[in-house]
Amino acid sequence: MITIKNARVLCGDDMEVQRTNIIIDDKEIVELSDRVEKGKIIDGNGCVASPSLINSHVHIGDSVAKDVGDGEPIDKIVKPPNGIKHRILSETSPEYMIRAMQSSMEYMLKTGTTTFVDFREGGFEGVNILKRASKNIPIGEIILGRHDSFFEENPIISELEKTAEKLLKICDGIALSGFGEIEDDVASTITKVCRKHSKLSSIHVAEYEDLQTESLKIKGKTEVERALIEGFNLLIHVTAPLKDDLKLIGEMGIPVVSCPRSNGSLGVGIPPIKDMIDLGINVCLGTDNIMLNSPNMFKEMEYALKVTRGYYKTYIPPLEVFKMATLNPAMALGLNLGSIKEGKIADIMLVNGMSGDPILSLINRTEPENIKTLIKEGNIVFER
Repeated sequence: MITIKNARVLCGDDMEVQRTNIIIDDKEIVELSDRVEKGKIIDGNGCVASPSLINSHVHIGDSVAKDVGDGEPIDKIVKPPNGIKHRILSETSPEYMIRAMQSSMEYMLKTGTTTFVDFREGGFEGVNILKRASKNIPIGEIILGRHDSFFEENPIISELEKTAEKLLKICDGIALSGFGEIEDDVASTITKVCRKHSKLSSIHVAEYEDLQTESLKIKGKTEVERALIEGFNLLIHVTAPLKDDLKLIGEMGIPVVSCPRSNGSLGVGIPPIKDMIDLGINVCLGTDNIMLNSPNMFKEMEYALKVTRGYYKTYIPPLEVFKMATLNPAMALGLNLGSIKEGKIADIMLVNGMSGDPILSLINRTEPENIKTLIKEGNIVFER
């Protein structure tokens, strides 16, 4: 057992600040009480105890292509199958890719992230490479695979179904690049197979306006409308919504992963985070391509908070943004994580408090060395 004491604890789904002890047994938070101490004692004096972070969208394979392609058009950099990143990935040995992935996972742990969702290129081999890379690293990975056959023109649907079924045996879902690279019957087949196996289906949509206008021109519907019709249950970006896109997402209760730093790096816009919040959309945050950004969720939260306030010229509560890296993705992904609450899995970080506002202290001021203790599933990852 472990007891964390003397910290300012962000308790429950509302992250209410309390002075209480956190008692952890096996993987779970079993009790919050200021009168109980059991097992190993961790003194959190001067610290904030909070749920650790969830990175809801990353391309960890891009760890082999850091800062490549800066200034090039977005489709030249990341559009499959011949984008700059895809050429680099195809030319990189599995051994080098594993080392690069491990470095990124270790960095995520150093910066408080204990779970990440990866859009995994490379088919079956790509999934297995990530599993090999993460084998001895105490981080939770949610792997959303894809296969090159998904990009073929006029695919044989029966063969596509077989490939998707086989892929889902080794990963947590399927993630597609976007409607510009696939046929609509591919999208419907993928979502059908994922529903059959109760697994995630995700797609990049509405990352920039040209994609939306092209979709309207060719199909008479926005990318968002097409994604909702096909039944994807996790949408990435939605930086450039048109028509009633956001209203439809809110009505259907589909989570959106926003990647503000990536959108800024590529010059495609500022995500409409406040509009999504106002419509009750479950907004999560991801750092996206490691070729563009470090997978540091503190930086993502800080950028998201400040660029959204600047864009809307209004106040955005920091708690709303902090939940986008903790509670919101846990709910979107069906994980028993994301808050400090009895019965939840103990994914917790203990961070030096550097101001009187614990949430802003976390978002604005946390550096890796400020994280004193990191706990994943009740096990201490590191303690300083």
